[in-house]
Amino acid sequence: MHSPLSDWKEYKLSELGIFSRGKSKHRPRDDKRLFENGKYPLVQTGEIKDAMLYINHHDLEYGDFGLAQSKLWDKGTLCITIAANIAETAIISYPMCFPDSIVGFTANKNKSSALFMHYIFSLTRKSIQNFASGSIQDNINLKYLTNLKFKVPPKHYQDKIVAILSILDDKIELNNKINSELEAIARTLYDYWFVQFDFPDENGPYKSANGAMIYSDVLKRNIPAGWRVEKFNKFVTIDSGFPFNSDDYVKNGKWKIVTIKNVQDGNLDLSNTETIDELPSKISDFVKLKIGDVLMSLTGNVGRMCIVDTENLLLNQRVGKIIADAEFLLFSHLFLTSKSNRIRLERISNGSSQQNLSPIQAVDFQFALPPQNVLSAFNEIIKPIYEKLRTMKQETRHLAILRDFLLPMLMNGQAVVAD
Repeated sequence: MHSPLSDWKEYKLSELGIFSRGKSKHRPRDDKRLFENGKYPLVQTGEIKDAMLYINHHDLEYGDFGLAQSKLWDKGTLCITIAANIAETAIISYPMCFPDSIVGFTANKNKSSALFMHYIFSLTRKSIQNFASGSIQDNINLKYLTNLKFKVPPKHYQDKIVAILSILDDKIELNNKINSELEAIARTLYDYWFVQFDFPDENGPYKSANGAMIYSDVLKRNIPAGWRVEKFNKFVTIDSGFPFNSDDYVKNGKWKIVTIKNVQDGNLDLSNTETIDELPSKISDFVKLKIGDVLMSLTGNVGRMCIVDTENLLLNQRVGKIIADAEFLLFSHLFLTSKSNRIRLERISNGSSQQNLSPIQAVDFQFALPPQNVLSAFNEIIKPIYEKLRTMKQETRHLAILRDFLLPMLMNGQAVVAD
């Protein structure tokens, strides 16, 4: 039986469960003693923002000294950010600590659930962020948070809403896990072939089968015999986008404008984009992005890269597009996203207030060029992996659009969940 709107009641969020602020009493927060013999997971605001529904990994761990000035929250706790990344939410998959920039919520099981509260915040996030904006560092306090009011249905109907939305989120989570595995496979293949030089040969893995190696004075390392040392910019260039005029922005325009904030590591995030309807007269065809184009951020967190997986996008300035022959494009993407190259890009970028990367400098280095037959064999293996990645990301984008369409309708009672 569905729940009529007359059964929905207004509650303060504090009436739906217990809110408790994270603990990180010790200063400075990066004191090495906090992390000695680390074994207690520590989650931070950025990891909550990056999570979809559940937090399944962490980068830092407190030791006993760190735990003593913090607290370990139970699996299933909803984390809510109140500083920096405001009103982002995710549920911890195992016991974790978190700092005082995060609030933990434990639901009253008779009135609500962590999942339902997650969707409440997904619906109200923008209005909370608008309230918090404008301070030196955007933030909200616990009092403001707990006094927020929201009209909610009875618990049994909340569970029906959650069942629908979480099916979509669970599929998104699964797709993301598959994508992570595919990306790891691609990176491992690249490492075997072009770092360890164990590409397939008639005698087996080349280097392991004692394939001939020669020393390169330029690269200061051994490379396979027959490989040449070349300038990378002979094969790859980076062109930046068009300086769009903010006066031309319109709501729900045909063309979305890709800026540096949209270029994330391995992902094109289009959740927050400006749009236009009319193309500027001086714009070139190059700025119109195509599926398969490879992008790089040139300002801020430089060197982030992603691949375009949808249409009707335009490239803004300070975002670069990789220009290379089709046979060289995926190799160059893996080369430029390697850990050693990211370190190089960060080193050569400059800027007093934020980092800036020159498109010319980004590809101005020498490398070991594989023979055409090796590169062709690599592409035969790697292209289907990238195609699967693109297909999965497109499906994930469509699922997210459907979830975001249903969310306000379900949470406001505009759409009814059938029995």
